[in-house]
Amino acid sequence: MIYLASPYTDPDPVVRKARYEAACARAALMLAGGRLVYSPVVYGHALAQRGLPGDWAFWEQHNHAMLSRSTSLLLLLLPGWRESEGVRAELAIARSLGLPVRHAALDDVPLEAS
Repeated sequence: MIYLASPYTDPDPVVRKARYEAACARAALMLAGGRLVYSPVVYGHALAQRGLPGDWAFWEQHNHAMLSRSTSLLLLLLPGWRESEGVRAELAIARSLGLPVRHAALDDVPLEAS
């Protein structure tokens, strides 16, 4: 399974929604291409709309567990990824687990094996 990392948290709900839409588009592309993918933004955004926090502090344990079950991490290079606390933590966890880390723009065709 490929862990799709991308920034999410922002004080502006328009930015959060755009980041969610971008993660959905990439996850859909990967799934359509036959890849197994988990995106914490795709999963967590809907739950944040139901009152759960959308920040790293809340999701850290869950996302660490999902990373430990993944074969690689694909970082979606959206604006704000360098500043994202969650993305920085996900990269550190992936590296500590020895997972390959790849980078992709939204419109890149995924080439990773699942």
